[in-house]
Amino acid sequence: MHNDPEQVLADTLHQLSSQTSDMGLVGDRQLYLQTDPMIDWQHPEIMRLAEQLAAKGNTPIGIAKVCFEWVRDEIYHSSDYQMNPVTCRASDVLKHRTGYCFAKSHLLAALLRANQIPAGFCYQRLSIHDDGAPYSLHGFNAIYLPDIGWYRLDARGNKAGINAQFNPPEEQLAYSTQLPGEVDFSAILPRPLAVVVSALQSCNNWNDMLLNLPDVADLRRSEAVQ
Repeated sequence: MHNDPEQVLADTLHQLSSQTSDMGLVGDRQLYLQTDPMIDWQHPEIMRLAEQLAAKGNTPIGIAKVCFEWVRDEIYHSSDYQMNPVTCRASDVLKHRTGYCFAKSHLLAALLRANQIPAGFCYQRLSIHDDGAPYSLHGFNAIYLPDIGWYRLDARGNKAGINAQFNPPEEQLAYSTQLPGEVDFSAILPRPLAVVVSALQSCNNWNDMLLNLPDVADLRRSEAVQ
């Protein structure tokens, strides 16, 4: 086991890149339309909302924008609003109208996939307090848009100092990496990382999750959700 944080980061980058290669990602957009236990886009309530949102957009870009802004603005970030329960499955995020960044990305992917827009998962490693250690993963999405290709977007939720927008092809995420130890992973995964799902499912309330946010070292003990 490596104790050097830089080596851990290098190993993590390799792991994510290997997952991208091994699963035939990005080139096989059908993988980004699948349902799975966390991205249960065939759930009746998700299908209903997806149809309602699609009616407000005339093109894939228009539908994606409406879905993005709905999740960004109508699903409350768990720690910002100190809301329970800690959600993970897309249908639960919709039911309880709250979620951490990871959970919000699960719901956005579900709404987009229900509208036949390929959607995947991206991750950054960020300083929790913007001053170095401790660090945690941050989750958001990438979607495939006609004539544009893969486009990253972050429905975490805006607040003072955070202004994520949908303006393809220009990318405007919630965060940018600035400090040593922070990493913006380039991989676009078709499934959430298992370590993220495990963290969300094992925490009892929003504060418990805030104190146990997953970091890159946890990836050494986990693979992407099967």
